[in-house]
Amino acid sequence: MRPILVTGAAGGRQGSTGRHVTRMLLERGQAVRAFVRTDDARAAELRAMGAEVVVGDLREIASVIPAVRGVRRAFFTYPVTDGMLDATAVFAAAARQEGLERVVDVSQLAADPAAGTPHMRRHWVSEQVFDRAGVGAVHLRAAVFFENLAVLADAGDGRTLEMPLGSAETVLPLVAGADVARVATGLLTGPDGEVDPVCRLTGEVMTIGEAARAFGLVYADQDPRRWRHRATALYGDAVTVEHLSHLWELFRAIGGGHALYQVTEAIERVGGRPPRTLRDFTAARPRPVTR
Repeated sequence: MRPILVTGAAGGRQGSTGRHVTRMLLERGQAVRAFVRTDDARAAELRAMGAEVVVGDLREIASVIPAVRGVRRAFFTYPVTDGMLDATAVFAAAARQEGLERVVDVSQLAADPAAGTPHMRRHWVSEQVFDRAGVGAVHLRAAVFFENLAVLADAGDGRTLEMPLGSAETVLPLVAGADVARVATGLLTGPDGEVDPVCRLTGEVMTIGEAARAFGLVYADQDPRRWRHRATALYGDAVTVEHLSHLWELFRAIGGGHALYQVTEAIERVGGRPPRTLRDFTAARPRPVTR
């Protein structure tokens, strides 16, 4: 059995889609080659789960070509940080050289050359690179992950969810990282043949006030300058702060919603089950430690 290559397999706090995909594939009896940046405790856990672990840098062709050799399908994800376009170019070149037939990559809901955030525009460029490589790319244009809100909920005072979104009636398109992974798993294990190259994934549409209540909190509007200062300390990454600051500004300006904000049938059709709700997500996760 040829393994499926999964990048981002160690997971993280931005959705852990690679970790979820690895687990779901292994549960289906599929051989998995898990690509990780560091050989640490998370890598050891992947080995214990039954994955073949390879360690390397997605921006380095010398790491990526051996990782894709012998596989025909792969999952590509990259965190919201510097280097995504470098990693895309390297991975696309390696995938083309080794003859991959399907690459499923995580993009963003409104990826477009005129999108409202620099990172969304970079995602559109990334999609073009994969398309032109001729590797059967499928782009998962995902809404805001529940996990992004969870990071902010856990970093607060335990009573309020502070974000620079204006009114509590500002509408957000949301999705669980596990649902994105479930769709990716369905595409990676599905039959050969043509598939839609763009798959939009939104699991729930709700106001920020409703989202805050799902975490047991009350929403409070925050000044954008205060948000940037707080986010810099929280994330410690300039690209993450840049993206989220522009994203919240965009949602604040749109306010009551957009035509893109629709629950998408692909989560159930390809992923095999209805989308998870934010309340289900918050009920299942461990309670944060309070001081």
